Amino acid sequence: MDITSLYNVNSSAVKEAMATSTLGVKTSEDEENVFGSMLNAALDNLNTTNSYLSDWENEQVKFALGETENPHDLTIALEKASAALQYTVTVRDKFLEAYREIMQMQI
Repeated sequence: MDITSLYNVNSSAVKEAMATSTLGVKTSEDEENVFGSMLNAALDNLNTTNSYLSDWENEQVKFALGETENPHDLTIALEKASAALQYTVTVRDKFLEAYREIMQMQI
């Protein structure tokens, strides 16, 4: 798959894969490395999303108990968690869409 047609890419995994890809023939080891790096980046994104959601829940508890003096911390944690979750869901949906398309291909 040629990924040189992607422009304005924000994902570090795709940028790294594009930087390491060559225009020549790829070996299976190169493809495994690219897939592995993209998989690791996806797992890192999931861990980040989970930590943002955990931070948001902690801020909710602090706010409910009256331990926080600044309600903006709760709002900031909510927005971080919301943005991270939306990004994760979008990536999951695109992955499933690609998987379904591959499964519908005739050999």
